Amino acid sequence: MDIVTLFGALLLAMGAHEAMHAYAAHALGDRTAYEEGRLTLNPLKHIDVLTTVLLPLILIIAGMPPIFAAKPVPFNADSVRFGEFAIAIVAMAGPLTNFVLAALAAFSLHIFGIGTGTEAFSLVTLFIQVNVGLFVFNSIPFPPLDGSRVLYAFAPDWLRDIMDKIEALGIMVFLFVVLLLFQFISPFLTHLNSSVYNFLLR
Repeated sequence: MDIVTLFGALLLAMGAHEAMHAYAAHALGDRTAYEEGRLTLNPLKHIDVLTTVLLPLILIIAGMPPIFAAKPVPFNADSVRFGEFAIAIVAMAGPLTNFVLAALAAFSLHIFGIGTGTEAFSLVTLFIQVNVGLFVFNSIPFPPLDGSRVLYAFAPDWLRDIMDKIEALGIMVFLFVVLLLFQFISPFLTHLNSSVYNFLLR
């Protein structure tokens, strides 16, 4: 039941995350995601069987962090206004959506007086943790994460070349690197997640 609840929260958070990528791109002039049916909150439209379902399930069973990735939202950079800055806006629309969802969920605890120790509190705080985790992780400026698009918009050419080469290696190579370095970056990510989570609950 814990895994089912976690996957439910992940699907809701992921659906909003990907939909806002698509909405931001559409608002800036690119209709690619809209024409492919990705401008929707329906998480089923954003699922990739390998990286959204099988990968996190295997990691959870193995006692590792449930890293997962949705199906990338199609995007034509030549169709949007503002060039590289538009790409950065589209990229950060996803993580910022997760932050807003976490903030609204935290606000609901106070508005509805949901106390600690209740089932409702556990469900809401799980939803907050999932969204905070997606916000923090995807904001890391390392390809192909969303945060790298923001860095790319302001980076010098030599750094862009390095980022292009890293991203060309593909998502599975990226996941391998993350899992390989997890013991080193885990304390930093845990601290960031805890800081944002505690800030929202206060």
